[in-house]
Amino acid sequence: MHALLYKRDSRAAFGWIAVCVLAPVAGPVLYLFFGLNRVRGRARDLGLTGFRLGYERGHRLAALEAIPDSVQPQFRNLAQVGQGLSRHALSDGNRVDTLVNGEQAYPAMLEAIASARSHVLLTTYLLDNDWTGQTFTETLSKAAGRGVDVRVLLDGFGDWYSWPKSSRRLRRAGLKVARFLAPRLFPPSLAINMRNHHKTLIIDDRIGFAGGMNIGDRHCLELDSNPRPTADVHFRIEGPAVAQMREEFLRLWTFATGNEDAPPRLSTPPTGTLLCRTVADGPDEDLDRLTMLLTAAIAEARHSVRIMTPYFLPPRELIGAIQAASVRGVSVSVVLPEKNNLPYVHWATRNMLWEILFRGARVVYQPPPFNHAKLFIVDGYYSLVGSANWDPRSLRLNFELQVEVYGREFASGLIEYFDHAFESGSEVTLEEVDGRGLPVRLRDSVCWLFSPYL
Repeated sequence: MHALLYKRDSRAAFGWIAVCVLAPVAGPVLYLFFGLNRVRGRARDLGLTGFRLGYERGHRLAALEAIPDSVQPQFRNLAQVGQGLSRHALSDGNRVDTLVNGEQAYPAMLEAIASARSHVLLTTYLLDNDWTGQTFTETLSKAAGRGVDVRVLLDGFGDWYSWPKSSRRLRRAGLKVARFLAPRLFPPSLAINMRNHHKTLIIDDRIGFAGGMNIGDRHCLELDSNPRPTADVHFRIEGPAVAQMREEFLRLWTFATGNEDAPPRLSTPPTGTLLCRTVADGPDEDLDRLTMLLTAAIAEARHSVRIMTPYFLPPRELIGAIQAASVRGVSVSVVLPEKNNLPYVHWATRNMLWEILFRGARVVYQPPPFNHAKLFIVDGYYSLVGSANWDPRSLRLNFELQVEVYGREFASGLIEYFDHAFESGSEVTLEEVDGRGLPVRLRDSVCWLFSPYL
């Protein structure tokens, strides 16, 4: 009855009902762990669900009027969609620098932490207990020692990836640490899904970092002792968009701690020429916003759509948008890792690739090392970067944070990175996908069947 009344997706409701009927004991237990959404109730208790989307005519007109004149005419409709889906306005005067791998990202982040005078706000899914993780812990501890308000928000599930746990190490270093929806037996907390996947760092409201990079040796490709090299891209942001990132951090900090105290708000003066906006997505009141934004962006494309993601299991809405764009002559290119760190996701993806290949999209497998980057570029002008993958876990179950960037110069740098990966990879053909043997097709199909929870 709970699944029937509260699941928004009929397929999910039907699937859970079938599981509970066919497995009367195990089914309800699985539903308790994976099926219940406890986020909305907790958010309601903390007063975090007051924001509602407004679709009244006045709201749409106000959103349209608020769009800066510098947005190119082709993208004004998309900017209006973003205005209706985000808590934040499209802000001018931003600078965004692309940082490739840990070799570029970590020194910039550590330098920013060392320069902090008021506060440091860090949230990450993984903070590994290795040389990189320990270096970050020491730098954060030194900042706290000189009076800086240092707050670290870790995902409660991701915290278990390291031993000893990162949260324990950070607390021993004297830092304020919170865990987001940490699974525990006493008192019982069974929320295994709905993870906080944000990866942001805010320094004194003047410098921000966002993207998909966790903190650990794995992202340092030049490190000889790295057993699992993982390429990635992160971004250094200056300007009004940093204040938006601060608001999203404090929103989740309040959710995790129940504490609404905030560090002093500092000025975020314009420092560049880019138009940016932060867009949050999650299984609370933000549900499906990212899917709607991506669908709208693909619909506005006239020439090219570039997608790079480690995990590609898009919902029907996005598959349809990609197919429609390809049919009307838009060049749609998708770069995926040749060897995935989650093989079952790779197998599930192979089961659905024919749907976009059949309509003319091009898919390339990038050779190792495994690339964890998440990039989306439309017509060499609109870019969307952040923590979200193109899979159900990111688009429906996780809390994600993306940054919209309007600007050709910034997009050109991402295109250079993307095109290099595309040209160095091996293209996947429809004949290759259709030619898989029966055992492989069965394996891929079974994995695809469980794609909503991969």
